[in-house]
Amino acid sequence: MSDEFKVEIVNPDKSFYSNESVREAVVPAFEGEMGILKDHISIISFLKPGIITILNNSSEEKFYVEDGILEFKDNVLSILTSSIYNIKNIQKDKIATDITEAEKALKNPDLNDEGRYLISQKIDVLKTIN
Repeated sequence: MSDEFKVEIVNPDKSFYSNESVREAVVPAFEGEMGILKDHISIISFLKPGIITILNNSSEEKFYVEDGILEFKDNVLSILTSSIYNIKNIQKDKIATDITEAEKALKNPDLNDEGRYLISQKIDVLKTIN
């Protein structure tokens, strides 16, 4: 019996990623890092800035995501996001620019606690990629 499930990642422009032979996915859920294996209970959760790791038998793929929502149901993980990048293709100057912009946004005195948390999380993740 196969231990694999399907992952679909969609952004506003296109179907970003699809793979039907995933063994494990690790996602940056709002509640914390969440590992998903075949036959995981059905779940819906929000994503925070972080790294999505997709593991199959022969490879590992990593994507940076800023936000989104995930649903796991009937052994299909669906991720909807407005901003996602393949880490191996992301340019270092793009990361540096995003860090600078996020640090400026963090200085906004009108920023609420949730916004401050999400921007801080974004900065931390981008610095680990860079």
